[in-house]
Amino acid sequence: MTAAAREQAARIGETRGDRLRRMLSSRVASVVALLIAVLWTIPTFGLFINSLRPDQEIRTSGWWTFFTDPEISLYNYNYVLYSDSQGGGLFVNLINTVVITIIGVLVPVTFAALAAYALSWINFRGRNALYIGIFALQVVPLQMALIPLLSIFSRGLHIGDFTLMPAWDLDGVYTIVQVWIAHSIFGLPLAIFLLHNFMRELPGDVMEAARIDGATHSQIFRKVVLPLVTPALASIAIFQFLWVWNDFLVGRTFAPGEATRPLTAVLGDMAGTWGFGWTRLPAAAFIAIIVPLVVFLLLQRYFVRGLLAGSVKG
Repeated sequence: MTAAAREQAARIGETRGDRLRRMLSSRVASVVALLIAVLWTIPTFGLFINSLRPDQEIRTSGWWTFFTDPEISLYNYNYVLYSDSQGGGLFVNLINTVVITIIGVLVPVTFAALAAYALSWINFRGRNALYIGIFALQVVPLQMALIPLLSIFSRGLHIGDFTLMPAWDLDGVYTIVQVWIAHSIFGLPLAIFLLHNFMRELPGDVMEAARIDGATHSQIFRKVVLPLVTPALASIAIFQFLWVWNDFLVGRTFAPGEATRPLTAVLGDMAGTWGFGWTRLPAAAFIAIIVPLVVFLLLQRYFVRGLLAGSVKG
């Protein structure tokens, strides 16, 4: 391609880009985005309204009738959080979910940051093979790993007569350790892969200058890398938080006891055997979604910055 052809192609690309930006920033695009946001929010708003209505009103009419005859009751919230009857007492499960989520986010994000730095800026034999192996772990379905991992926890890991790891024999509240480890294992490959991509885009001159000044890898990681990848860490932490908080399968599998079951693992049992308790589900479901919703709204600016980090060089 000649220089003139390349210049013409660049002008065409720039013109198309300008046209796309004008289209996305037009009033029509703003109205469409606002309409999509409203339609997306209506089910959540209806769930919130239903959670405040008395049982009889929920059974006999839709949530939109609340505005013609408003009647507010906090009975369902009090029941699902503190009642000892079936479908109640979810406050303990809510605390379990918080405890599971905090560790299930901090551990994999911390180890992923350390591993991503090592794979990005420390030269050692087998680095590329190790990175490819970690990347390949993302294709392993979660469901395929549940039973083998549960078997290792309950029976240990043996090769012939040699025991690599004994059985843990955890019970009661201690089974929550299994949930932490499972979430960390399942969250690490993607977190390492994403953070590695961000860290590889950091300027090499900055790293070289830090080494010339005598900084160790630990100092470079803490004082140079972490401040630069904070938006990426926040984005990955939000993803991991939402996944762990909303998880059903891992919590149901590795925390079967009543003392450690997360909130999502008990929501399906709230309606009762014959479905008579379904009117309490709106309150329980809103309790389950309000925390991740608040976290996302508070950290959305970091989330957006993390998504854009590394997309533009220079």
